[in-house]
Amino acid sequence: MSVIDRTDNPRHGLGMARKLRLQYAGALYHVINRGNYRADVFATDGAKEAFLDCLAEACEKTGWRVHGYVVMRNHYHLALETPAANLVEGMQWLQSTYANRFNRFRGEHGHVFQGRYHAILVEDGAHLGAVVHYIHLNPVRAHLVSARSSPQYRWSSLHFLAKPKARPPWLRLGDALNAAGALPDTAAGHAAYLDFLAWLHEDEPAQEAHGFERMCAGWAMGSNEFRVALIEDHREALGDLDLAEADSAEIRERAGEQALGACMERLGHSWTEILEQPKAVAWKVAIAAHLRTKSTVKNPWLAEKLHMGDPDGVSRYVSELRQGKRPAAAALLRLISDIRV
Repeated sequence: MSVIDRTDNPRHGLGMARKLRLQYAGALYHVINRGNYRADVFATDGAKEAFLDCLAEACEKTGWRVHGYVVMRNHYHLALETPAANLVEGMQWLQSTYANRFNRFRGEHGHVFQGRYHAILVEDGAHLGAVVHYIHLNPVRAHLVSARSSPQYRWSSLHFLAKPKARPPWLRLGDALNAAGALPDTAAGHAAYLDFLAWLHEDEPAQEAHGFERMCAGWAMGSNEFRVALIEDHREALGDLDLAEADSAEIRERAGEQALGACMERLGHSWTEILEQPKAVAWKVAIAAHLRTKSTVKNPWLAEKLHMGDPDGVSRYVSELRQGKRPAAAALLRLISDIRV
């Protein structure tokens, strides 16, 4: 069951749109935030340590599991698992507690972080591993350490790689090791993981294959099946999210694809028939009319997916149906009118 956060963004004025969060038990997230105006809110070792102390307290309060983290001068990354649907509650506590302690120590007031955090849903397995690899390479990209010496950076979960007994109870590095080639949590596996990170840091095609360029953008990171399942399971919740236009378009179109498949199955048609049958055949017009009414997909998308020729043609065929000029299509439309989009 999904849970929607409807908490007002304190940086928004009264009456402004609220940014919402999708939460569900067992969700995995890549969480990122920066200092307000990109300020160096973690400039000192004491500030970094204070944030990690807050993270440890948040994990104890919420039951979170952290698969990777790094704290840099002006931002942080978390690969976070929420066994309960409590991302928002925990993040509000984490950021507000750190901000209060930061301001109290410095005798200041005001926002510490640049608005609310960005939380990207992540698929378990290789995609989660890729997020953790990306997080672990942050200090390397910043030229603070080399890849093989990256555990020396104290403010990263990689600092505990070779110290399994010293790891916090909420830190889980097994997924990163597994995603790097089913490496064991042993001295040999730890050395192999550092070799893997060194290779990944130098190999741009490998970084592209791991999705590094998309790591901090979008709403979800995972396979097509994962994203489709999220849309199917949390359709109404996702409809309420404050997303970028490209992300909204992806969710809209994937939901349309699901409904298209359901309509075709109900009417007894296959995907091959889309290419084989005429562009204005009754069942295509019926499906186009249903999706035009029940979703926000556009005529160009319908024209492409249903192989109906020019987008203007789709508009014309649907208009003719509504004017009573296509009775066969109207009869088929009644058969699929209950299919949700």
